[in-house]
Amino acid sequence: MSLFPKNLNEFVASMGIPRGPKSKAYVVDPVNGSDSNPGTNWLAPLLTLTEAEDRCVGDRHDAVLFLSGDTEDHPTEAIVWDKDYTHLIGLSSGVYGLGQRCRVVAQASAEISPVISFTGNGNIVKNMQFYNEKAAGAAAGCVIITGMRSYFENVFFMAPIATDVGSYSLKHAGAENVFKRCTIGQYTNHRSAASRGLWLHKGAGASVCRSKFVKCEFLSWGSADHVHILIDNDIAVIPWMVQFEDCLFATATGGTAALAQAIDDNSTATGHQVLLLGKNSFAGCNVVADTLTYILTQTYFHGGLMAALAEN
Repeated sequence: MSLFPKNLNEFVASMGIPRGPKSKAYVVDPVNGSDSNPGTNWLAPLLTLTEAEDRCVGDRHDAVLFLSGDTEDHPTEAIVWDKDYTHLIGLSSGVYGLGQRCRVVAQASAEISPVISFTGNGNIVKNMQFYNEKAAGAAAGCVIITGMRSYFENVFFMAPIATDVGSYSLKHAGAENVFKRCTIGQYTNHRSAASRGLWLHKGAGASVCRSKFVKCEFLSWGSADHVHILIDNDIAVIPWMVQFEDCLFATATGGTAALAQAIDDNSTATGHQVLLLGKNSFAGCNVVADTLTYILTQTYFHGGLMAALAEN
């Protein structure tokens, strides 16, 4: 009896991923795969995520299943995930965010930035890690998102090796995206310049608005100039808001200075809202935000939850 579910579409559907009449599924195995394989069954997987994305067709809910292992996928050029309603699911131990073994890692020799850009809409991405080993000397990033209405769960957006000013884990200019139990940043690589974990900006014609981060971790190790979240001054649209619910903002100071602030809010949109809902925790940060003008928080008291939002 085969240990492999023969029908990949049924297997994908069992994980709650939408299926349609033309949906296909591809398997990527960075250890045992080959890009000359069909990739449509467990015994003949593809080798690279680039090849799998190329074979997908937008707007039909194709899915890529990425197998975990000791060897990462090493793209030689930036991957562009530009197809709508095309999903990427890592098959791993299920560790929330941090330490995912379904890994896409740009090696230093590739000298690319970012590792991957998600420009398509309506995508589901789960159980993946993205990392950039590009050496210092110029700003480098891991992931850019400009697509809208996508869902990211249990994804590890690692801080890149490069610590140069402007380096980032995740640069986000999309709208109405949801991030659940994701990790942005890391404790491994010390930050020695004004780098960013999450970089929110408007982008070229994009509208970064109404996105949610739920039970996510924002991590760093030094220095005072790094910020967990940079909100760019190019965001001038109204209404604009971003929501953080039950998130952790933590810095391992390790004898170095704490972060000057966790959130650096430079948006020029008068009346914009940065909503801190639930129980967000801050450690190793001198202040929650600079400025506090548009940071709104929930207030708790012993008798229960005060539902109203109060501006600081």
